[in-house]
Amino acid sequence: MVDPARPGTDSVSLEEAYAECGRLARSHYENFTVLSWLTPRRLRPYRAALYAYCRVVDDLGDEAEGDRLAQLDQFEADLDAAFGGEGRGALFVALADTLGRFDLPRDPFARLIEANRMDQTASRYATFDDLLHYCDHSANPVGRLVLMLHGYRDPGFFCLSDFTCTALQLANFWQDVARDLTNDRIYLPQDDMEQFGVREEDLSMGEASKPVRELIRFEVARARRMFAEGLPLIDCVRGRLRVELSLFSGGGLAILDAIEAQGFDSLGSRPILSDGAKRRLMGRAIGRLLLGRRVRP
Repeated sequence: MVDPARPGTDSVSLEEAYAECGRLARSHYENFTVLSWLTPRRLRPYRAALYAYCRVVDDLGDEAEGDRLAQLDQFEADLDAAFGGEGRGALFVALADTLGRFDLPRDPFARLIEANRMDQTASRYATFDDLLHYCDHSANPVGRLVLMLHGYRDPGFFCLSDFTCTALQLANFWQDVARDLTNDRIYLPQDDMEQFGVREEDLSMGEASKPVRELIRFEVARARRMFAEGLPLIDCVRGRLRVELSLFSGGGLAILDAIEAQGFDSLGSRPILSDGAKRRLMGRAIGRLLLGRRVRP
């Protein structure tokens, strides 16, 4: 099997390269089949290449054995080669083709690498601005690249997308406070923890104390405001992409609702969306699109 994380180990055709990217995307993203249906057929291989890139760089930052920073440096060198038209290995063969077809810029791809470099050296964030800086590298580039694949390059659209992508990242952080702590990561800003009188050891309890609940309530409200800032983007795009953006925002807001329903305690059990809730979100979004109504969550 082709190893996309080890460029140069296999010679692959363009067709094989895109097939491998699709396999990677399907194996790592539970909603990729749905997103594939929502994506116009002509764009599906290129979306798969994008998701595969995100997956591989995240795996290097989170799971690679040995010197992860050195491996990320090599990954960036292979990215530069792809921008020069030289794809090495399945991932970069597909990516080089995608870059050429859509004239995609280097910066969003490089930011995703930099986010994984940050993960090697930072596990706490002093301020909310520090956390936003991380999200600007780990989350926002993906939204911008998706817009560009679909033909949108308006700076105003990028700004709206950044609000949505950051809000999604924050919703995941507040959902996974307990899980992240097991990996010695805390995304709750330290100055906010101090403001609410929350200590790190308070987060390791099986149940959230009142100060922890109030802190998470505060952070959930921040994420809600960011989702609200990004919602106008849905009305700026056309076709099935509107449904996709509505699902992303609706799903993130539903996670925040689930956290609230647990009394802002995401320590005792992880707030999740049921399969039924996911189906209802999709049904409403698709129904509104077919009826010509505003596709808002």
